[in-house]
Amino acid sequence: MSVSAQSSTAPSSGFRIPKVPFWAQIIAGLVIGGLLGWIARSQDVVWLKDTLGYIGDIFVQLLKLAVAPLVFFAILVSITNLRKVNNAARLATRTLLWFMITSLIAVAIGLAIGLITNPGAGTGLTPQDGKLPKREGSWIDFLTGIIPTDVITPFTELNVLQIVFMAAVAGIAALQLGDRAKPILTLSESILELLQKALWWVIRLAPLGTVGLIGFSIADYGWDLIGKYATFTADIYIGCALVLFGVYPLLLATVAKVNPLYFFKGAWPAIQLAFISRSSVGTMPVTQRVTERLGVPKEYASFAVPFGATTKMDGCAAIYPALAAIFIAQIFDVQLGIGDYLLIAFVSVIGSAATAGLTGATVMLTLTLSTLGLPLEGVGLLMAIDPILDMVRTATNVAGQALVPVIVSAREKILDLTKYEHASASPIDELVEIGDGEDVKKGAVTAAA
Repeated sequence: MSVSAQSSTAPSSGFRIPKVPFWAQIIAGLVIGGLLGWIARSQDVVWLKDTLGYIGDIFVQLLKLAVAPLVFFAILVSITNLRKVNNAARLATRTLLWFMITSLIAVAIGLAIGLITNPGAGTGLTPQDGKLPKREGSWIDFLTGIIPTDVITPFTELNVLQIVFMAAVAGIAALQLGDRAKPILTLSESILELLQKALWWVIRLAPLGTVGLIGFSIADYGWDLIGKYATFTADIYIGCALVLFGVYPLLLATVAKVNPLYFFKGAWPAIQLAFISRSSVGTMPVTQRVTERLGVPKEYASFAVPFGATTKMDGCAAIYPALAAIFIAQIFDVQLGIGDYLLIAFVSVIGSAATAGLTGATVMLTLTLSTLGLPLEGVGLLMAIDPILDMVRTATNVAGQALVPVIVSAREKILDLTKYEHASASPIDELVEIGDGEDVKKGAVTAAA
């Protein structure tokens, strides 16, 4: 054998950078962001704090950039996909019913924790510390705001509720038109694929976004502020944990009659990304993918997940407003009665679409406060701590958005149990690779199967 032949077959001695798992990148982002935030605050490094803020803002803005068209085309396509599903009306009704049931359970847990712990007592906060929110919600605005005055403004002002309304109307109209609507549906499906592809690129930036979001939170708020809200913060995290790791597994075991551990193994990539991104809509492509990998039929998942991402908010629209109302009432020395607690539950179930799957739940909170007659200045008391609370709220939201399709599918005998029990083989690294088109044959997600 010639020397040249030997050299050509010899193993390469070049150094290859090992591939870092996506979950490890997220953890590294949390650690690095926390360290940089601590340095920026303790050493008063203004430029570092500002830089962290810019990084976090850009990441969130990139997520929001795709929200309006993504919601519109996802809802439109999901409704038209119901024509491919047997008992579509039954599935849709069962889905909405379980959305309401789980929301009622979540708000009941939030109220119970608030009544037991009295989160507003002993904080040192006063009504003077509050301020009116820039954006408010009321029942009149909620009901009249569903129908847009034109087709452009909802997209420019990112009014997700109005976008959902227009998409639902367009989807139903397309169903009525039948074959004549096929060109529009084909175009909509292609645009949805394009938007999902672009969003996967943004998702790849999540570790960097984590550095900015966590770092700026620590640099700006510090631990002293968290101390004032210690009980309230703990209540939110405990309430979400009880729903996420208590109620959801119980429903899976007793109602769906499946092993909850498989659910968390399969859904964890979406829960993890939701915690970092603080956006249910931004996480929607991952949520839909893991839901399908949990054995939910693709046609049904493409309906349930987009609707859930805009209306199913156990964290933001149930646990949080319940605890926040009690917290604010105690700060302003307002006594709440049984009727008020029933109103909180009502608002949580009916008004959850006001959160619109975006970061933060200010509109939902102002809707709750205005219904109860509580001072809206109380919202200002919670704005500083909101980013820290929003992480666990959104994670709970997304878990619920994946949970309900699994429960409904199991009860309707359409859940693929083999897929469900092997859903653990769905690391977020693999999901991101497929989303980037590196493994199209194995499962590039499209809204229309």
